[in-house]
Amino acid sequence: MEAIRKKHSIILSSEESFAKAVAMRMIMMKPLSAWHFLMPFVFVFDFLQRKRETEIFTRNFLFTKRLALDAAFEINKGEDRQSRLAKIEDEIRNRLTSQKLYSWGIHQKQMAEVNLLIDHYCKLLNTEGNSYQSLVKDAYKTQDNYQAFLYQLTSAEKEIDRAVIKTLGEAEEVWQPIVAKQTVIDEMRTRGVRKLFLEARRG
Repeated sequence: MEAIRKKHSIILSSEESFAKAVAMRMIMMKPLSAWHFLMPFVFVFDFLQRKRETEIFTRNFLFTKRLALDAAFEINKGEDRQSRLAKIEDEIRNRLTSQKLYSWGIHQKQMAEVNLLIDHYCKLLNTEGNSYQSLVKDAYKTQDNYQAFLYQLTSAEKEIDRAVIKTLGEAEEVWQPIVAKQTVIDEMRTRGVRKLFLEARRG
């Protein structure tokens, strides 16, 4: 059980690092104003603002990932999957409601992502490795297999985004940051997969 707990920690740390990297890429895409160069204190304010934005994005991005990872961990310990999914449904419903973002569409799309991720995390928790990269390589064996999973995950995330846009409306301030996020995620995942399996071939 200690080995599973360690792998849970490794996976969560990797997901957190990825979320923060996505957030920073999106923030860096914002142009600096003249005030950044004329008034030094603006850099301090901007740093604190960017830190807060990164924390908010990371928390939101990881919400379903944490639910799925914790579920995979407990399922590995013997908890019934359907019972766990029922608890997750309630957690998602309560969070969306508290954010004034609840819709049946978003709720169901997030549940679909959670189901996909539970399978993924169970696979990683039941394989061998001391890093996220080694867990992925042992679980998926080939670049094509892992890319197939990432395609499913990205598709599930985009389905959630489409449901969010449908709920909030198709104004530019709604869809523009969502599209920017999707672009950054696609680029980072593609680069990460290539690097991971290139290193594996060299090794």
